[in-house]
Amino acid sequence: MARKHRVTAAKSGIGQVLPKAPTGIDGFDEISLGGLPSRRTTLIMGGPGTGKSVFALQTLVGAARKHQQAGIFVAFEENIAAIFANAATFDWGLPALARKRLFFMNAQLSPAFVATGDFDLGGMLAMLEAKQLEIGAQCVVFDGIDVLLSLLRTPRARMREIYRLRDWLTRRELTAIITSKIGGEGASTDATDYGFMQFMVDCVVRFDRRMEQGIPVRRLEISKYRGSAFAPGEFPLSFGPHGMEVASPGATDVPQEVSTERASTGFVGLDQMLGGGLFRGSSTLITGAPGTSKTTLAGLFAESACRRGERTLFVSFDEGGERVRRNLKSVGIDLDMHLKSGLLQMYSGRTDTVNPEEHLLRIAAQIAGHRPRCVVIDPLSALSRTGALSSARAIGNRLIYTLRDRHVTTVITALVDGDDPKAESTELQISTVADNWIQLSYLVRGGERNRALTIVKSRGTRHSNQVRELILTDTGLALADVYSSGGEVLMGTLRWEKEVEEESRMLIREAESAQKRRELQFAEADTAARITALQLDLERHRAALALYSRDDAARHVSSGERQTEVRRLRGANIADSAATPERRATRFAAKTRGNGNDQKRARRGQ
Repeated sequence: MARKHRVTAAKSGIGQVLPKAPTGIDGFDEISLGGLPSRRTTLIMGGPGTGKSVFALQTLVGAARKHQQAGIFVAFEENIAAIFANAATFDWGLPALARKRLFFMNAQLSPAFVATGDFDLGGMLAMLEAKQLEIGAQCVVFDGIDVLLSLLRTPRARMREIYRLRDWLTRRELTAIITSKIGGEGASTDATDYGFMQFMVDCVVRFDRRMEQGIPVRRLEISKYRGSAFAPGEFPLSFGPHGMEVASPGATDVPQEVSTERASTGFVGLDQMLGGGLFRGSSTLITGAPGTSKTTLAGLFAESACRRGERTLFVSFDEGGERVRRNLKSVGIDLDMHLKSGLLQMYSGRTDTVNPEEHLLRIAAQIAGHRPRCVVIDPLSALSRTGALSSARAIGNRLIYTLRDRHVTTVITALVDGDDPKAESTELQISTVADNWIQLSYLVRGGERNRALTIVKSRGTRHSNQVRELILTDTGLALADVYSSGGEVLMGTLRWEKEVEEESRMLIREAESAQKRRELQFAEADTAARITALQLDLERHRAALALYSRDDAARHVSSGERQTEVRRLRGANIADSAATPERRATRFAAKTRGNGNDQKRARRGQ
C-alpha cells in the first residue's frame, strides 16, 4: 500500500517544488519567492504607463544575460524601433542581445487585416514555432495582446484565439509572459472582457499607477500564483538605470546579529551622554523643531565616520548636497575632502515630485552601489509631505529595517512641529522603531531662545537623563550644564550670570579657605617652635642637674680623703683610714638619707 502511494505521488507531482524562472528584477523575485512559473504562462495586467512592457522585456533580457537563454518578443502595439529606443535608457545592451539570443517580431496588424476583422493566430504561431526551433528559445513575450483581441469582432472569436495561444504555449513548453492593458483609454475598462485569461494562466501580476497628492505612484501586486506561495499586498516599483526595481518588504525574521562595538557620533559631549557612543548597526532618531541643529549633529556623525575610514551615505531631502556642505562648513564640518576621496556619497531628492516608494527604491540603489557602513537621512519626515501619511510611515519603517538588516549604523533626523519642548513625537511614528532617540528643543526665557538636548531613549546603554544646553559656535557644537533655579532651567545669559555668580562665590570661598589654611599653618609652626624651645630648656636643666650631682659627690669624696689623711697623720685607726672612697660615699649617702628622714619626721612633729 505504501509503495502504491509513492507511485501515485510521483505521477501526480505531489511533493515536487514548482520550478521557477528568475526575472532578474530586484525585489520581484523576493515577493514571488523565486520568479515566474517556469514553462507556464503569466499574465501581466495594468493601465497604460504602469511598466508592463518593461517588466516583460527586462525578464527576457535577464534570462538572456544571466542564464544564456534565448527568447522571443512579439510586439502587438509598439514597433520594434520604438522598443529599442525606449530600452536604450537602461544599461541592458539590448542591440547586442538581439543579435545573439533575442528575436523581436513586429506583430502589428496592417489596416487590411483590421478591415476584414476575420483572422487568427495560426500563421503567426507557426512562424514562432520555427523561430523557437531555430534559436532554441525557452521564453516568449506577447506584448499588448489586448490590441490584437480588440480587433476581433466577437467575444467568441477572442476566446478562440486565446485558447489557441494557450494550447500552443503548452505544447511548446515555453515560459510565457502575456501583457494586457486594463482601465486605460482605448482599452477595456476592467478585466471583465478578458477575465477568462486570468483563469487560463498560472500567474497574474497586476500593475497600477495612481496619483497621490499630485505625485504619480506605481505599484504591482501578485494576485494569483498556482502552486506557489507569494508575498501578498501591493509593492511600490520604480525605474532606474538598470531597469525596474520593486521594493520588497525584506526579511520577515528579526535579525539576531548584534554588536557591542561603539561608533562615535563625532560629538564628545553626546558620546559621554550615550555612555560611549552608538552601537554598531543601531538606528538613531534626532527630532526637533526647525533650526535646532539636527543637520549639524548628522553632519558631525558623517564626518566622524569618514575620518574612521568608513564608507558613508548622506541622504538629504529638499536640499542639495552643495548647500548641505556649505552650511556644515560654516560650523567647522568639512565634508569636501571625504567626498573627493569617495568615502562619502551624497544623494539629494525632491519630495514634491517623487513619491516615497520611489525614494525608498533610489536610496536602496544607493546603498547597494556604495555599500556604506554609516548612513545619514536628513530629514526623513520630508517623506510625509509627498503622499499618504500611512505610506510614508511604512516607507520610513521599511527603510530603518533594511538598514538594520544590513548592519548599517544610521542617523535619521525628523522634524517636529511647534516650539513646545514636550512635543517629541513625529508624524512618521518611527521613534518606536529607532534604537536611540535624541530630542532637540528650544527654551525661551529671559528674552532668549536657546537650544536644549536630551536623550529620550538609548537601548542597551546607561544614558544621561540630563537636559543640556546645545551651543552652536563658529568652531562647532558644545554642550553646557544647565542650572535649575526655583524649579526652572536656566540657559543662555541667565546660565552665564549664574556661572559668573557661582565662580565669584567659589573664588571667595577659595580665598577664605587659603587664609584660614595659612593661619592654621602659622599656629602649627608657632606651637612646634615653642615645643622645641621647651624641649631644649628641659635638656639644659637635666644636664645642669647631672653636673651638679657629680660635683657634689666629688666634693664629699675629697672631704673624706682629707679627713683620712688627717687621721693618719694624727695616728687614727688604720681601719678607718683604709676605707675606700666608695664606702665613704655610701655612708655619706646613707647619712644624707637619714638626715632627710629626720627632717621629714621633724616636720611631722615626731
